Order: sequence, then C-alpha cells, then structure tokens
Amino acid sequence: MSPVVVTLTAPRQVSLVEEPSRSLARHEVRIRTLLSGISAGTEMAAYRGTTPFLDKRWDPATHLFVAGGEPSLTYPLSTWGYEEVGKVVEVGAEVTDVPLGALIYGTWGHRAEHIALAEFTRDRQLPPDVETLVGIFSHVGPIALNGVLDTQVRVGETVAVFGLGVVGQLVAQLLRCSGARVIGVDPLVERRSLAARLGAVAVLDPTAGDAAQEIRQLTDGRGADACVEASGSTRALHSAIRACAYASRVVALGFYQGEGSGLFLGEEFHHNRVTVVASQIGGLNPELQHRWNRRRLIDTFFSLVADDGVHVAELVTHRAPVSQAAELFRLVDQQPGSVLQAVLEFSA
Repeated sequence: MSPVVVTLTAPRQVSLVEEPSRSLARHEVRIRTLLSGISAGTEMAAYRGTTPFLDKRWDPATHLFVAGGEPSLTYPLSTWGYEEVGKVVEVGAEVTDVPLGALIYGTWGHRAEHIALAEFTRDRQLPPDVETLVGIFSHVGPIALNGVLDTQVRVGETVAVFGLGVVGQLVAQLLRCSGARVIGVDPLVERRSLAARLGAVAVLDPTAGDAAQEIRQLTDGRGADACVEASGSTRALHSAIRACAYASRVVALGFYQGEGSGLFLGEEFHHNRVTVVASQIGGLNPELQHRWNRRRLIDTFFSLVADDGVHVAELVTHRAPVSQAAELFRLVDQQPGSVLQAVLEFSA
C-alpha cells in the first residue's frame, strides 16, 4: 500500500488518499511521519469552508484579497496541516550530514511520508532534550510567542487572555514566563481549569458575567495592561477591548471568519484610545526584526519547553490513528469542550 495523505474533499468531508512513493534525488531525504497535529483554528476554517482563501485570491504583491477569478485554495486540499514531526528513514546519495533516525519537525500536511531537500532537514532537527510530541508544536508555539512579543508586556503587568484553546494556553504560559500575571477568559470550564493549573492567577467565564468589569475589579479598577484575543471571535475581541486599561493594547491572534459581528468600535475602542494589533506568524513587529526572526522564535520556544517553563503534553487531549482522521476532525469541529489538541498517529 502506498503512503496516505489526509485530504479535505469538500467542506467537512475528509478522505484518505494514497500517494505513490518515488525514488530520492541525490540531495533529498525521506521522512516518515510519526505524529501530526490538527489545528483547531486555521485548519478548521478550511475544514468548515469558511477561510477567505476559498472565496478570494490572496495577492502577495499587493497584500490584498482579490474577489473574482480563481481563489487561492480549491478542494480537494491535501497540503493542509502544519504540525508534523517525523523520522528520517532514507537519504539521497550525496547527503552525508543528515543521519538516519533523525527526528524532523515542520509543515508538510497530514501525510505518511514527506520527501524534502537535505537543507530542509538540517534546519529542522528536533532538539535532543525535548520529547517527540513537542515537534508538533513547532509552528503553533512560535505563533503564541510572536503574539506575546506583540503585547510588549513588562514584568508585573496583568494580561488577560481571551480564548484558552491551544494557542491561548501557550500564550498564557509564555506570558507567565515573561513575568506577567495572567487572567484567562473562556466559556469552557475544562479550558479554564487547565489554565489555572498551568499558572493563571484567575480564570473567568464570560457567559456568567461581564468579564471586562471583573478584570477591572481584579486590577484595582485599572483594567488589564494588555489583552490577547486568541479565539477568533469578534465578540471576544470586543470584550478584550473593553477589558483593557486606558491607552493600552489588544493583540488580535485569532483568525476571524466572516463579518465582525458583536464588535462595536464606537464604544471603548474609540473612547479609551485602545490600540488593536494584528499578530500573524508571517511577520514580526518591525521594531524587533533586527533581533528576532522565525528561527529564534522556534529555538526560544523549544528551550522554554526543555526548561519546563512551558508545558505542551497537557494540551494533548486526543490521539488517534490516521485511519480515524475523519472522526477526529469531526470531534474537533463539533465538541470543542472535550478536545484541545488532537493528534494523528502514523504507524510504521
């Protein structure tokens, strides 16, 4: 049987498709996938059919979504998935510095096998002092760290994190590493409980009261020194704006779908001079680019995990063989209260 790839054939339709294997070129390596994580944000947007890339074309030259013509993405999608870790099982004739058995992290979709240039694997070998599972966080971890850098947090400040999914949980832990007091906000009790266990000083249920008022009570009436919105809900973004101290900032990490329902920009955003910053892994704050890059984000995240400052194993709630991919995608989509990080396992 040929290696398989998880393919989105239509909205909420998942199939396993065989991919014929091929011989290696002289400068290539073959990676056998071990684990692949399912993103509950960006990837679910493609699964549900709500990502703008399916309706419009992203023009990298103008940095605009353009309506009309061929969209950037069309079904079937077999390259989706950006949380992979695998093992080098074969190297090309001229590859001498990539050992067999090396663990490689990266982005190559939910596929059993990936062929890459040796240069790709040299830059993406998993550090020996972290578990194999950590490799699937090589993309989402830097996303969270980039968001924390965008908060410009200072030691002793209070930051409220709205949305305690995988990204929000990582943001909360990274903020704590930065010396901040973290208040977590999420309607799901399981996620609030986990954030509290991992160091949040307070956790709030936004459906049980006014989170912004509660945050002001917890900060002597001042409001949070910064807020991070990590759920992708524009209603949560509005709550984060309300919860901020005067002239402070909200970092918008969520991938917002459709129109901005529940976002009232004529209220606290306008009257409290709140700054809203979009944080996206495609770039860093220009003020940091002479010191920070994607490589440093990854290395820093792995170091914090190795030093026990950030915990990732606790975020994994479900693991299943790739043969059950359709069921696991459905679970992530329909039961967010029971699923945090879902992982597909590829057998040898």
